[in-house]
Amino acid sequence: MERARFDKAKNFAFGDARSAATYSVEILIVAAIYAGLVESARFLPAINPAATPLWPPTGLALALVLLRGYRIWPAILVGAVSPYLMADRSLLELGAVGIGTVLAAFAGTWLIGRWSNGCRTFATPSGVAKFAIISFAPTTMISSTIVLAGFMLANEPGFSDSVVAGLTWWLADAAAALVIAPVIVLWATMPSRMSSKWNLLELIAVPVLASIIGIVAYSPLIGSDLISNDLNVLLPHRSLLGFLVLLPLIWAGLRGNRCTVATAALIFIGMAVWGFSVGNDPFPKMDPNGALLSLLVLSVSVSAPPLALAAATATRQTTEAHLLYVQDQLDSQLERKTLALDSIRRHFQTLIEGVVDYAIFALDREGHVTSWNSTAQKIIGYTPEEIIGKHFGIFYRPDERRAGSPTHALESAIERGKHEVEGWRIRKNGTPFFITGSVSSSHDDAGNLIGFISILRDATERRDAEEKLVQAREQLAMSQKMEAIGKLTGGIAHDFNNLLMIIGGSAQIFARLLDPKLPRAIEAIQTAAKRGESLTRQLLTFSRHQHLSPTVVDLNASIKNMRTMIESSLRGNIVYNENVGDGVSPVKVDLAELELAIVNIAVNARDAMPSGGTFTLSVNAVTADQETGGDRRGKGFFAITLGDTGTGIPPNLLSKMFDPFFTTKEVGKGTGLGLSQVYGFAHQAGGTVTADSKVGQGTTITIYLPSCADEQITSKDLAAARTRHAQRQTVLVVDDSPEVADVTSSLFEHLGYETIYRDSAEAALKLLEAGTRIDLVFSDIVMPGTIDGVGLAREIRSRYPRLPIALTTGYSDAAKAAPPNLRILRKPFDTEALRDFIQDLAPPRSMRSSGVPMASSTTDVLRRS
Repeated sequence: MERARFDKAKNFAFGDARSAATYSVEILIVAAIYAGLVESARFLPAINPAATPLWPPTGLALALVLLRGYRIWPAILVGAVSPYLMADRSLLELGAVGIGTVLAAFAGTWLIGRWSNGCRTFATPSGVAKFAIISFAPTTMISSTIVLAGFMLANEPGFSDSVVAGLTWWLADAAAALVIAPVIVLWATMPSRMSSKWNLLELIAVPVLASIIGIVAYSPLIGSDLISNDLNVLLPHRSLLGFLVLLPLIWAGLRGNRCTVATAALIFIGMAVWGFSVGNDPFPKMDPNGALLSLLVLSVSVSAPPLALAAATATRQTTEAHLLYVQDQLDSQLERKTLALDSIRRHFQTLIEGVVDYAIFALDREGHVTSWNSTAQKIIGYTPEEIIGKHFGIFYRPDERRAGSPTHALESAIERGKHEVEGWRIRKNGTPFFITGSVSSSHDDAGNLIGFISILRDATERRDAEEKLVQAREQLAMSQKMEAIGKLTGGIAHDFNNLLMIIGGSAQIFARLLDPKLPRAIEAIQTAAKRGESLTRQLLTFSRHQHLSPTVVDLNASIKNMRTMIESSLRGNIVYNENVGDGVSPVKVDLAELELAIVNIAVNARDAMPSGGTFTLSVNAVTADQETGGDRRGKGFFAITLGDTGTGIPPNLLSKMFDPFFTTKEVGKGTGLGLSQVYGFAHQAGGTVTADSKVGQGTTITIYLPSCADEQITSKDLAAARTRHAQRQTVLVVDDSPEVADVTSSLFEHLGYETIYRDSAEAALKLLEAGTRIDLVFSDIVMPGTIDGVGLAREIRSRYPRLPIALTTGYSDAAKAAPPNLRILRKPFDTEALRDFIQDLAPPRSMRSSGVPMASSTTDVLRRS
């Protein structure tokens, strides 16, 4: 905002004599011009004794302050007072005229500078509208009010005459300010050099045309000696022709020539004032107020709207010129960026072509190839013309494409920024090759995805070398394994020979059915079978091939429930201390294996304390470290510490205590598999086991189990309810061995179930398709034919999703193909094991609700009751 260049330093502090002289000359010139304009305005014929139709000095004063600032006030004051001083007016009148004019100019300048844009107020249509409003009020209102007050005090006219005079002066001042000020400001701020000769011609032609229209419409020359009266006769209403001035004014406004519009409007209004002064139509002398109002309306209509139109056009032209300039700049920048991008592309292509070991190619956001280096052509076989534009999924195997592997690779690259790839791909000729590399996402500066960069390396030769190395290692491991198995077999053979001796001898006793020793022989067979099962279980647990059935159990309650079992494993001269506090979280383990591990440790502790001692069991929460957690550092574990006060183990034997068949006991006192079972159980449960011993002080064994605080403890009450609900229902037994199926059916029937037997998965599916009512399917895993037990489970879950199915096997590796949510009962099992296993299954539902109809009474169905 311009404060009309108001500067106190310029107002009062003139730096030197030259500045003072320049200011004085400026004041004198402005005062002379202003005084001359005031004097000429006083010579205009008056409508009434108090006013003139226009008062040009008001517009001149406002324009001078806008252009030169408040410092010009002495010139305005002197110029306004001097004519009245020469006309012998009173001091009150002189002061009112001078002060009113100066204050009005100051007020208008301040408002224009604050509300609009100072001297640039005519640059926009809104600025023109604001100038018009400020010209009417308060600028001219201040000047007319102050002058009227001075004249009233000096001459004491009547109140009604004063109101009429004040209104007349106000309208005259407003019309003058609106018409004269824009001309002076625009010509003073216009560039000294015209843009073209057409603008100069327009600047001359439009005011000339406006003056001609004003002369024809309002001039008193028509009908005088200069212009024949015939024209006046031909144009009886010639004042109406004055509206033709809008044509050149609108033309100039649409051209954006504000100076031309303001000048033409001033000339045309001058012609109208000339006609107003002599009373020509439409300004009759008999109605002075109406004539003055008509002149005011004409002044506003001719000056303000065309000037606003010119300002709008000029603004649009300036905006268009700026936009064209900006467009040129953007085009220039785009051209430079394009050249730079082309240069970068050439450098990038040169770089990737120089890489001879890696196939480098770019992809768009959908995965289509956009660039292709020569190494990619060499490795994969496609030329750039053949591959560019095609989806990179063409490199994947058909099964990988069906599984969505290409899309998964792109999604992973977007999520992580880089996706490592390794696997087999297909060359153009159809041969597979093994690659390693990555797919990286590429983003612009704003973070928007623009594509991907894939870098691949042919690792087929390295893969072959690694496979050969793996085969060599496997052969070495196999030879070592065979040696270990030989040692293992020697240890197992001894125990199994004893078992077979018991079983064989007992069988001979059976031949003599009347032998009174028959009950004892049966008991001996059962004991030997249990011992053989336990021995096999320990071997499988150590090798981590034992199939576990982990459940979430309360460790605190479970250990307390084992107290009787633990005490029975110890002797009476051994004190058992238990330290299990509250707040112990659940753990997920096979409870039977946990019980067996604790009993094995207790038995070893008992043998290490022949003269008695103390056996202590405690549970504490610990945090995983290098020793306990490995890659699970920072997670919660529970340490079950079992310590004795026995003889201890020498340091040279401590590292071998978990080895199978290693024992320090005498022959016949142990197999050396107890602690091996503890070792295998702990690792298979996700934890580990450590041992610490000092000779003569005792041994401490610690089992670390991971915490499962977020999981829910398995409810035994619910399991019991399930068992009760399962009574008197039908079980389909599927096994390729009739002897094993007969034993299994007998166990189910002992539990209260009815059974149906089928020797293959295909036969079982046909039975279900026939509509036979089945409440539970119990199948062996290893069976001949195209469908094994796992395949049967998948088919049943697909066709009959609400029909429960359970599997059993005595071969541990066969259970690896089963899904984790499929329950498996390991062989051999007895009635109690089968009952516990069924309790953990979902409660069998009748096949009427599950979609399998009741069985028909066909004769080919073998039903055992």
